[in-house]
Amino acid sequence: MSIPAAIRARPLTVLLGFAAVSLAGLLLVPPIPQNPLYHAFADQRTLCGVPHFWNVISNLPFILVGALGLIQVRRDLSARIFFLGVFLTGFGSPYYHWAPNDWGLFWDRLPMTFAFMAILANVIGERIDERAGRLLLWPLVALGVISLLVWLRFDDLRLYAWVQFFPIVALPLMFWLLPPKYTGTWLWFVAAGFYLLAKLLEHYDAAIYASLGVMSGHPIKHVAAAAAAYAIYLAFTTRKPIASSDV
Repeated sequence: MSIPAAIRARPLTVLLGFAAVSLAGLLLVPPIPQNPLYHAFADQRTLCGVPHFWNVISNLPFILVGALGLIQVRRDLSARIFFLGVFLTGFGSPYYHWAPNDWGLFWDRLPMTFAFMAILANVIGERIDERAGRLLLWPLVALGVISLLVWLRFDDLRLYAWVQFFPIVALPLMFWLLPPKYTGTWLWFVAAGFYLLAKLLEHYDAAIYASLGVMSGHPIKHVAAAAAAYAIYLAFTTRKPIASSDV
């Protein structure tokens, strides 16, 4: 595929410009308050003494995948922060789902921002410029934390929405348009597919519960999101350096 000349010549400038324009675009959107109905998950059952049992227990895969990544992926700081975020999500999310409220949701979302921003920095380093990826890592993680503090202080989710959804747009574009340094690009698209599935399961939480009767969409969402993280784990642990754009 022919890569547009501007992207080929200055991919980092194009990416940062895209980020700046999308951030500025948030000013055109009215503040997004946290919907209090967000906490009203479809499956409210208490089983084995655990409230919201399936929403709590379904986070175990995050701990397993995060631990695997922390043990096996040691050479790259941004990758380790990603897997740390996945691992801590396995604790923050059950804490939230045990008694859903905004404060618990903060601790659920905090490690996820580590994961979103760290993996963005990692792919920038791989696909564009290794030094730029290292330099952007901590500013991106800080931006993720700031987005949650803005939400708590002003009840405005616009910046957090950017932190969550900008990587969903930017990462596939980088994988599609820019040549890889390693094999296994297809695993990143598998991860993207599982993540999109997770968002659909989250959206149709109640409808899935009404259809299945035994489980709602939200706990299955946790498993799908953990599967996305596992695909990224496989990408890191099975990849090999390549000298061309062939994957």
